[in-house]
Amino acid sequence: MNFSELFKLSALLGKFSPDGKCLASCVQFRLVVRDASTLQILQLYTCLDQIQYIEWSSDSLFILCAMYKRGIVQVWSLEQPDWHCKIDEGSAGLVASCWSPDGRHILNTTEFHLRITVWSLCTKSVSYIKYPKACQQGIAFTRDGRYMAVAERRDCKDFVSIFVCSDWQLLRHFDTETQDLFGIEWAPNGCVLAVWDTCLEYKILLYSLDGRLLSSYQAYEWSLGIKSIAWSPSSQFLAIGSYDEKVRILNHVTWKKITEFEHPATIANTKTVVYKEVEKSPSVETERLSFTSTRALASSRISTQSKYDISHVPVSLHCIKPVAYRANPKMGVGMLAFSADNCFLATKNDNIPNAVWIWDIQKLKLFVVLEQLCAIQSFQWDPRHPRLALCTGNSKVYLWSPAGCVSVQVPMEGDFQIISLSWHSSGESMALLSKDNFCVCYLEREAV
Repeated sequence: MNFSELFKLSALLGKFSPDGKCLASCVQFRLVVRDASTLQILQLYTCLDQIQYIEWSSDSLFILCAMYKRGIVQVWSLEQPDWHCKIDEGSAGLVASCWSPDGRHILNTTEFHLRITVWSLCTKSVSYIKYPKACQQGIAFTRDGRYMAVAERRDCKDFVSIFVCSDWQLLRHFDTETQDLFGIEWAPNGCVLAVWDTCLEYKILLYSLDGRLLSSYQAYEWSLGIKSIAWSPSSQFLAIGSYDEKVRILNHVTWKKITEFEHPATIANTKTVVYKEVEKSPSVETERLSFTSTRALASSRISTQSKYDISHVPVSLHCIKPVAYRANPKMGVGMLAFSADNCFLATKNDNIPNAVWIWDIQKLKLFVVLEQLCAIQSFQWDPRHPRLALCTGNSKVYLWSPAGCVSVQVPMEGDFQIISLSWHSSGESMALLSKDNFCVCYLEREAV
């Protein structure tokens, strides 16, 4: 592995462009666009206020910067650096902004979710969508970019409207059998829309493109319900993570449960491989350092390194007890992700914050558990290969593949705490993000 130098960053705003050619990052009110391979600065833009959100257009020609405090969105062009666009929502305010799939329309959600405004960069026309619901995931586009689903709330009932993205005409409008709709997400093939209820009511509903209810699923009642969901890339499986520390897998034929994965605090199955991160002595001894070396250099060279050992089962994992009287208790399956080849599912149970569970989807059984020294902050699958990268808030990046796993120390001076990461579309590099800095990690082609 090779690592770039550190670059300044604000609010974890660092993203590769969809075509993989550029890397955008923000420093306060400045937007910096770099060449993804050389990291040379291509463009430098200055916004009107501190940037709170950025997003590339689908064709990588434009990038929007949202400043929610000011109710402003600024759009910049990579092809024409002199061209720019400013959208001011004025007194209506701004709480969310995103691109449409064609990369020529911007959807702004106003404060209090009064409406969604659709701005066209080509015709300068404006359209409005009323009554959007204030929920975690209220807008969803099909992967082919043809349709958009919007969660709505009117007259104390939940609805979903489906629009055609080419002309923003309403295709279907139907009510949902939810108490308090929490999120919507299309299957990757765009044929089925998953709609799920708030955590107080365990219910997930599956609708066709024309608004027909295909199936509903409820695992239990009278307890905290759904915490996370994930579609498999093939659309054959829907994984539902719940507050009862289980993942339930539904199949795409009958929409019934085919299996459920539990997350016990003790791993007893002898066929499960448990990798445990352990500290190892630093490679440079303190007495070999010259007295003239800086404190930062010394701390980086003697930083605690780690490696993975294979533990003998049974293994007891570090478990925490959630605080019962607080909202959003740290319990249940909060993170789910399928590998790009549909072969593996990675999960994190918030009761056991230091462990990542990797399930074999072909055999429907637990394959590997990675137990880290610190709590998992983020994990993401390589978009091309069955390989998982994760970070735990320290200066290391961890990689797992069916061949094994490795802990890699990022060779930086000072304190570089990685709390998020993002793969390049080729799978040959990734951006490692901390609160104030980022760097790019390049993987050797042999390793890829």
